[in-house]
Amino acid sequence: MTSQTSPTTEFPEPTLVAVNGVELEVFEAGQHNAGRPIVLCHGWPEHAFSWRYQVPALVAAGYHVIVPNQRGYGNSSRPTEVTDYDIEHLAGDLVALLDHYGYDDATFVGHDWGAMVVWGLTLLHPHRVNKVINLSLPYQERGPVPWIALMESVLGGDFYFVHFNRQPGVADAVLDENASQFLRNLYRKNEPPAEPAPGMAMINLARTETPRGEPVMSDDELAVFVSAFEASGFTGSINWYRNLDRNWHLLADADPVIRQPTLMIYGDRDAVARSENLTEFVPNADVVTLDCGHWIQQEKPEETTRAILTWLESRAG
Repeated sequence: MTSQTSPTTEFPEPTLVAVNGVELEVFEAGQHNAGRPIVLCHGWPEHAFSWRYQVPALVAAGYHVIVPNQRGYGNSSRPTEVTDYDIEHLAGDLVALLDHYGYDDATFVGHDWGAMVVWGLTLLHPHRVNKVINLSLPYQERGPVPWIALMESVLGGDFYFVHFNRQPGVADAVLDENASQFLRNLYRKNEPPAEPAPGMAMINLARTETPRGEPVMSDDELAVFVSAFEASGFTGSINWYRNLDRNWHLLADADPVIRQPTLMIYGDRDAVARSENLTEFVPNADVVTLDCGHWIQQEKPEETTRAILTWLESRAG
């Protein structure tokens, strides 16, 4: 992939890094800031490029910024086995990435599904995470019922999380066929990523000709995402959803409390529900809310970057 120009910066060139039995496409900047690693983890259906606004500011603040396309995305490996996308594998990739760069631990930042991975990584490998910054998706309590089974009982079989699991391949084919239209319709300002009803909102977005709301990004920026998914397809990324109940089992023996300093950033128009008991499981958490929808770091880049840097400075030492 060639470097892409956003309104504010040029994104770094990628390298392929062999870790944990796969290759990850990694965009790295601030190597001269060795010793202060920060790892930025994208969500679904995103790309490392979603952090384009934050990278230069973090480098300028003295951080070695590491932004992987996680397995299933971009030019990173796309294993064929569904279980190769469970939380042990996804967290294991990030641990191996730290090993590759020679770091004992790092600050991890996640948005959407990337936040879910960062939460899981911190539970499974707490000594490799020194601080947590998550956007949109708060800590998900591991209740008595596996997550997909719970969603199915409450939201029904057509809710897209459930549909991805119960009808494998159906959504993948629709999204693959309509990648450009789907992503153009999805990346809108102040619009939720999917409504609880109708449950087929994700597939419907791929078939909608007239989207609502203003676009989050320019056509040139959107083209980076479209090109990546037209090349990779959506199956690898959707396989993350197909491991939610498996993840529920894999996390059974983990200490459920995250003790690291944590910043939780919400968008006040995001359809993703806020946690009502965040500090019960993340007692050292600070919360910031921005006036935006789901795509927080892209819709409100300056505000997001400022919130991250202000918090990091307050938690220095």
